[in-house]
Order: sequence, then structure tokens, then C-alpha cells
Amino acid sequence: MSEALPQAFLERMAAQLGEELLAFLHSYTEPYCRGIRLNPLKPTAKEFWPEGVLEPVPWEPSAHYLTVESDAGADVLHEAGGWYLQEPSAMAAVAALNPQPGERVLDLCAAPGGKSTQIAGRMRGQGLLISNEPVPKRAAILARNMERMGVMNALTVSALPDVLAARWPEAFDAVLVDAPCSGEGMFRRHPETRAEWTADSPAGCAKRQREILESAAKLVRPGGRLTYATCTLNPTENEENMAWFVETHPDFELSPFALPGLGSCEGAMTLYPHRIRGEGHFVALLRRKGEAECTVAPFSGLKEADKTAAKAVEAFAGKAMARLYLLGDTMVQLPEGCPSVQGVRVLRAGLHMGQLRGKLFFPDHAWALAAQPPDVSCVELSREEATKYQAGEELAVENGAGFVLACYGGLTLGWGKVSGGRMKNHYPKGLRRNNR
Repeated sequence: MSEALPQAFLERMAAQLGEELLAFLHSYTEPYCRGIRLNPLKPTAKEFWPEGVLEPVPWEPSAHYLTVESDAGADVLHEAGGWYLQEPSAMAAVAALNPQPGERVLDLCAAPGGKSTQIAGRMRGQGLLISNEPVPKRAAILARNMERMGVMNALTVSALPDVLAARWPEAFDAVLVDAPCSGEGMFRRHPETRAEWTADSPAGCAKRQREILESAAKLVRPGGRLTYATCTLNPTENEENMAWFVETHPDFELSPFALPGLGSCEGAMTLYPHRIRGEGHFVALLRRKGEAECTVAPFSGLKEADKTAAKAVEAFAGKAMARLYLLGDTMVQLPEGCPSVQGVRVLRAGLHMGQLRGKLFFPDHAWALAAQPPDVSCVELSREEATKYQAGEELAVENGAGFVLACYGGLTLGWGKVSGGRMKNHYPKGLRRNNR
């Protein structure tokens, strides 16, 4: 049985909403809205959805409401990076930040990756995205989602915000702080969170949020943007934090913005579930006064790939490759303009290409899922075959030899190695469906 809404929460919302309280409470009797973003970095998967199932979300061009119950999270094309399931209101923060191709962007509290992959889709592979998650287990989930969605121009790192502020001062055109919060906006979608909330929760969260904002401010270049977002409705964490921030950081100011379907504001808006088709969120946009280029320390922190390794990659790709480095034993191609990562834990760096074992090159799963996979032979599978492939089964094939890309619906699924009319399965064991 769902937990009742906390009494202290109800009393505050009555004061906060006045005559709108009844409409607000009624929204908790209605089902929450499910959202899906089709991946702009890959061939569209929209054609696989029946007519009328996808309805556009106004504030995010790649997003749709799912109008029916669906197991989209277990679908073959989901695993191939065709889409990302994300609550519609949660997409408003990136829409307000409005990242552009060619910019340097930091997602400071990025796990599990909904907003980072949304940013990547808007950047279209141009510029540099750094996705950070301080908690190691959550950072691993973030890295996996960035790989699945085929993001090539990003670093996934795990560090405390103050560490990054010391390493990369004024290094970003745009910074997103999707701050940990008391979660009041998720009371409908996740009723179990109601029992975890106390009247003291917002004050404790606000203190932590201010610490994160202190670091975030140092990371934004003059003239750059900072978006602050929470999934709570509490003014202590939202409006009061923004008032404190602009008072203590006079070089920042709230910046008016407008979003389709959500209206305009003078720098901050609260999304209530009775006013929109989505859950409760808060979004604020700030700009740092002045104008200056990003300050970027020369790249260091990873070992450059030697000539043997570079030649192995280039032979497989069939072309020359630039900016090849080693992350552990994996060869990676870094995005242009990477800052120094000395002293920062890096989980994923640009495009993971593969490993050289002796004289043999083994391509990485990430290269198969990349927005621009290598130009090698493709084996087109039926839906049944694609499901078997993702379960780790060996398949009979008519064409191909050596390493090939297993494909379905125009999307690459992973690697196989063909010999004698059989395709040996190289889909990662930890991702196979029978391991779930």
C-alpha cells in the first residue's frame, strides 16, 4: 500500500499553493507520465512504434510521452541505444541549459545518465561533454548508459565537485547541477519515498546543495551558463537557494528563459504535477557576468598509444586515427580539447576502441555502439535473431568473415566473428539477457 503524503508536507503545500491545493492533491490519484527520448545520435527507431503510441513532449525535440504500458526498457533497440527512458519533466533542465554543438559542457551530478545523454544528443558529437558522478557505483551505471547511447565526445569521470573545481576553473561554457534533493516531486511516481521524507530533510539537502553550487560557480567561464535543477517542490532547496547564490555570488545573475509547453520565467520555474504532464521539478538558469574563453589546462593523465597499437587500430578502421591514448589496456580516441585529467578518476574517455593482445586487435563493445561505428561488414538480423544475439547465442550467417557488426533495424548491436557460416558471439557477457 502506498504511503500517505506526509502531514508536514501537506501543510506547507497548502500555504504554498493556496486555492490550487485541491488540484495538486487530485494529481496524486492520476497515473504518472512515462517518457522516452529517441536517440538523435543514431538512426531513428520511431518506425518501430505503432501509430499513436508516441506523443511529442513540447520542451524536448527528441522526446515523447509513452501513451501505453510498455516494456521498452527491455527491448532489443533499447539495448542498442535507440532510446532512453526518462521522466518528461526531468528533461526541462537540459532544455533550459540549451547546450550547443561545439561547446564545453559539464554535468556535475550525472548518474544515471538521463540528462548527460540528453545533452550529448543536443551536442551532436561536437564539442566536449564531461559527465561526473562522485559515487563510484552510480558512476559505473552512468558510464554504461553513455556507452549504450553511442556518445563519442565525452569523458565520464568520478570525483567530488570541489576536486573538479580545483582542476578545471572556468573551463566550461555550460554547467548543469542536477542536485541531490529531498525528492518531493517524485512522491507520485515513487510513493515509497514518502516514508523516507521528514520535515528536516529539505534543510539538510539545502546545505549539501549549496556546497555543490560553490564548486559549480568556479567551473563556469565568464559569460557561461549554470543550470540548477532539483526534483523537489520545497522553496528551501529551490528559490531560497537561488536567492542565497546570487547574493553570495554577485558575478552571477538569474537569466530569463522560455520553454515550449512550460511558458516563460524570470530565471526560475517550478513544475507542478497538476499544471503539466510530468512530475514535480524546479529549474533555474544563471549566467556569469563578463565574457572570457574557457581556460583549459594542456591534456595529461593518460598514456599515448604507441605506434604498434595505433597501427593496429588504424588497420582495423581502415583509416588514420588521431588522439589515441590508453585507459588501462583499452585504446581510446579522446575528443578534441580534453583538459588534463591528472588526479581525476576516468571511467570512460571518448571512444573506447579495443585492446591489443599480442598481435591481435579485439574491438571494444563501445565501438560497435558508437554513433559512428567502424566501416566493417554488417550482418542484418531479424528481430528473433537479434534477441538471440543479445542472449549470447551463436548464429548461422550467410555472409561475412572475421569481425562483423551485428545489426537490427539500422542500429548496431555489437560484435560477432564469422567463420565457416557461423557467427561467434562477442556480445559482453555481463549484458546478455540471460544474465539479467
